[in-house]
Amino acid sequence: MNTISLGSPVFSALAATFIVLLVGDFASTFLYHVPQHAWGKLHLRTHHDKRRSYWDHAVLSRDPQVLLDGLLGAVPYLALAVLCSRISIYGAVAGLLLGQLHVWWRHTTELGWRTPAWFVRVARGIGLVLPEDHDGHHRNPEIEFGDIFRFYDAPARATIAFCRSLDPKRRAAALRRAAVARRREAAASMKRRKMVKQTS
Repeated sequence: MNTISLGSPVFSALAATFIVLLVGDFASTFLYHVPQHAWGKLHLRTHHDKRRSYWDHAVLSRDPQVLLDGLLGAVPYLALAVLCSRISIYGAVAGLLLGQLHVWWRHTTELGWRTPAWFVRVARGIGLVLPEDHDGHHRNPEIEFGDIFRFYDAPARATIAFCRSLDPKRRAAALRRAAVARRREAAASMKRRKMVKQTS
């Protein structure tokens, strides 16, 4: 088997691990997660089902649709691990293992996990998704994108908004929602002004 040498075996293993995690998260976010939020049904029906525990969804479930959603989200990581095995088999496997551990960890808020403040600071510095961040995504599917790295969130949301704007039905619905929101805000503003006038 041809291998790519990056100097020391340790450096090669670290590079392969980093590529599997960083590029795998990018590919999974933009090739699976974003299209599912823009047009799909499987991910929203399984990952964002309010009737089921998301710890169960991520760790315990044997529901074929849940497993399919997880597999489709993992395909980019698996493909990259195969490619990165030319750099380092150990690094490619380590990337997959760390990714799976992160899947389990990011679903632990339902079990009462709270990330220590010192680790929150470290995670923010490297852009790591914390369980609390992913909990936000379960509660509101429109925020906190990126499975492992938070810096994919803003580009993912922008991409979803762009994709939705291409669909005339969704664009019309978004315009209606925006108009309703403006009317509500105007009514609330008018109510506040009336209250101020009454108290003066």
